[in-house]
Amino acid sequence: MMNYFRKYAAPLIVITGLAFLIWMVVDLSGVTGGGGFTSASSAGKVDGITIDARNYELAVQNATEQQQKQTTGTLGIDDIQRIRDQVWEQFVDQAVLQSEYGKRGLVVHPAEIAAAIEQSPPEEIQSQPDFQTNGQFDMDKYHRWLRSPGAAQVIDILQDRYREQIMQAKLLRQVVTDVFVPQAQLWQQYRDEHETVTIDLTAIIARNAVPDSTAAVTPAEVAQYYHEHPDDFKRPAEAYLSFVSLDRAPNAADTAAALAHARAVRDEIIKGAPFAEVAKRESADSASAVKGGDLGEFGRGAMTKPFEAAAFSLPIGTVSEPVLTEFGYHIIQVSKRTKDKVTARHILIPITLDGPHRDLLDTRADSLERLAADRLDGPALDTAAKIMGLRVGRVGPVAQGTQMVLGTLLVPDASTWAFQTLKPGSVSPLIETTDAIFTFRIDSIQPAGVPPLAQVRLAVEAAARDARKLTIARAIGQDLLKRIGEGSSLDQAADAHHLPHRILGPFTRVKPQIGNPLVVGTAFGLAVGQRSPLLDTPDGIYLFDVTARQPADSADFVKNESQLMLTAMTRARQDRARAYLQALRTNAKIVDDRAKLFQAQAPQQPGAADMPL
Repeated sequence: MMNYFRKYAAPLIVITGLAFLIWMVVDLSGVTGGGGFTSASSAGKVDGITIDARNYELAVQNATEQQQKQTTGTLGIDDIQRIRDQVWEQFVDQAVLQSEYGKRGLVVHPAEIAAAIEQSPPEEIQSQPDFQTNGQFDMDKYHRWLRSPGAAQVIDILQDRYREQIMQAKLLRQVVTDVFVPQAQLWQQYRDEHETVTIDLTAIIARNAVPDSTAAVTPAEVAQYYHEHPDDFKRPAEAYLSFVSLDRAPNAADTAAALAHARAVRDEIIKGAPFAEVAKRESADSASAVKGGDLGEFGRGAMTKPFEAAAFSLPIGTVSEPVLTEFGYHIIQVSKRTKDKVTARHILIPITLDGPHRDLLDTRADSLERLAADRLDGPALDTAAKIMGLRVGRVGPVAQGTQMVLGTLLVPDASTWAFQTLKPGSVSPLIETTDAIFTFRIDSIQPAGVPPLAQVRLAVEAAARDARKLTIARAIGQDLLKRIGEGSSLDQAADAHHLPHRILGPFTRVKPQIGNPLVVGTAFGLAVGQRSPLLDTPDGIYLFDVTARQPADSADFVKNESQLMLTAMTRARQDRARAYLQALRTNAKIVDDRAKLFQAQAPQQPGAADMPL
């Protein structure tokens, strides 16, 4: 609901953090020729170069700590896995680039780094008030700082960052040096962006044009389709789980406690306490709290409805009674208002678990953790549910690589845990969401592959029926051509089969009004008055007439050719660089051994006999 603002760190801290990450990726990774820390294990290899497991884990630890500082609450399993993947990608990218630098004999001289630091200050420094004059970056202040004794350590750190940037720039200059856009190609690009065409289109979309009743399939045809198209029914690994949960939604007593707190906060302000000081101490909206609750100016539609209604009706300067929204209770004060804009500040008191309710939930969560969580003996979940009066729910299949959804609730970490564990009977640690506390048990894991026909019969039947519909749709298309050949117009032939037909356009090649590339390409290849052949494509069967065409303006092209060429060259170089870097990555031989690393690090869970009840 609210606008959030991040506080900039001091230049030294920011640059140190960035440089540390570079140091972790480059100097410790074992991909630059240095050995890094000595380690007996490997996280993987890139083109035969080992990525040391300890160095990788240190980088993950650093990235996790940085993320935790920016996150409210505790990072979950999914968050940690995402960080691990991001750090891995950094290691792989750096290894691929370092290998390419060596192959091309690229080096960076100290004088180049010094010139870059002198002439191109980092964006983090440019944004700092200490380096600005009248709100604008002041290069003179930056140069004076560079010559100061305190800058020496920062310059040392900056050197690694600039060395990598210069090296990448040299590599990409070599890659794009021969890029050239011929005039004929430039004219074609201009035509694609400016030439327009209009068509009268009839579409035969099999699933819509053919009723299910006319495309029935027999059990034998379903089985035959399954055996002829096994790859169509491949599935990722799937998990079936059981779970118990503790509801942590606030109750009426929690709501009453939050309202009482909000009223007490308002009374404090009414009695003379400065609104800003109370907001800094009490408001749960951390972004505005640091500014004394200031929300700045906002318009209609920017806030949730109850908040907006109060802000646009509250007398100027008045401290509102508590206003309830989905975020909690708000104490609002409006300082300025026009017809469509409001300047206001607020204090947010959220509705959270309070007092006896919170204590009860904590006690029950402790009992659930002690009785069932993080166990290898699956029956412990049923035992805990019986003792605590909880219902055992079932969920599945949950596909590997997806997050678990229970009703409308997205449950983080559960799917990731299940496919890391892969042991039926294992019970997860407690997993918390804002609405509930869960623990899950793996009942079974269905490996990736093609399931038995019995498990996917409905999907196979639907696919076989769609194939039958496509055959019928093709016959309809041939009948359209026959009717047109006998003298009917396209519209008349379409109406005979109750098919939709519509005018599309004018549109260009680069911004078509239909996503089918064969239809678009054919339309621009025909003259006005010509009819397309019957186009049989994966998403439908199409037939159309070209009704209008507007050529591109060649005079305008000649007038703007220089600027068009500059833009085209820039785009072509960017495309070349992007494709080149992607090719480096695609052609690299990458061995990811992190799963083995994770298994080796995973602590052994105690058996049932070792767990106190």
